[in-house]
Amino acid sequence: MPKIPDHVRGARFTGWGTALGHKVVTNDDLAKTMDTNDEWVRERTGIQRRHIGGSTSELSAISGAAAMKMAGVDPSSIDALILATTTPDRTVPGTSATVQNLLGLSCGAFDVNAACSGFVYALVNAHGLIAMGAERVLLIGTDTLARITDWTDRNTAVLFADGSGAAVLEATSGRGHLLGWDLDADGSAEEILYAEIGGNIQMEGKEVFRRAVRIMVDSAQKSMAHAGVTADDISVIVPHQANIRIISAACDRLGIPMSKAAVVLQETGNTSSASIPLALFADLGQTKPKQGDLVLLVGFGAGMTAASAILEWGAQ
Repeated sequence: MPKIPDHVRGARFTGWGTALGHKVVTNDDLAKTMDTNDEWVRERTGIQRRHIGGSTSELSAISGAAAMKMAGVDPSSIDALILATTTPDRTVPGTSATVQNLLGLSCGAFDVNAACSGFVYALVNAHGLIAMGAERVLLIGTDTLARITDWTDRNTAVLFADGSGAAVLEATSGRGHLLGWDLDADGSAEEILYAEIGGNIQMEGKEVFRRAVRIMVDSAQKSMAHAGVTADDISVIVPHQANIRIISAACDRLGIPMSKAAVVLQETGNTSSASIPLALFADLGQTKPKQGDLVLLVGFGAGMTAASAILEWGAQ
């Protein structure tokens, strides 16, 4: 992907919010209905519990309203709404239109479906809108994967859950916080992770693991190169919360200690498009960026897609 031109107007986060599914489901709860146990799930995934319940529009409205409240902005001041989701409420219309109405916005709204890479895809799109003149963009990543999960299949049911994360991006006179980015996709890997319309998630776990680590590392390295930084410069890495083993392997190959990784999957499970914003914004983990920190967002998803971004936290 191209390097950000020097003259492009930047943006920064001014508010954020999160939401989780209404019902907490522990590993012990799952063990009552399938051949699994808490130790098996924790060892292989790092997940202890997950939250399920609520529609994509409902969770998006909760996180979006919280983000606007924190930013102190009126709904009428939002120039665009981007909703990253792979689980829309309906085939048509886009769920972003429903969310726009729920939040009282009067702006354009559209969905982005890049599976678990969706939030970073949408983040890059939001910066593009701001570079073209928009002043404020509401960016939301939400998925309700419980609706497309086979709750009798222990290979997938232990992983997926529901959640949402939102942020208000505002134009700034400086370069903003985005220093470098990369978007990628490999459609030849489509069959290893997919869900047919009306069907449940199908996954070849071992192959997803193998490809996920490789594509995450490749994307992250490209973003760092575009930003002119190295792994040693990264203060916090916010990876897609899919599996603790994938996160650990990716960090190891990048040369970034796990102590710098924002990890919340023990509480949230895999929430797809909501995964990265939940790890970045929710008050669940111990690793949080501070003013001036360089933050690496990196994820992968069905497609297979990959996306990464380097942020200077709090940059004006």
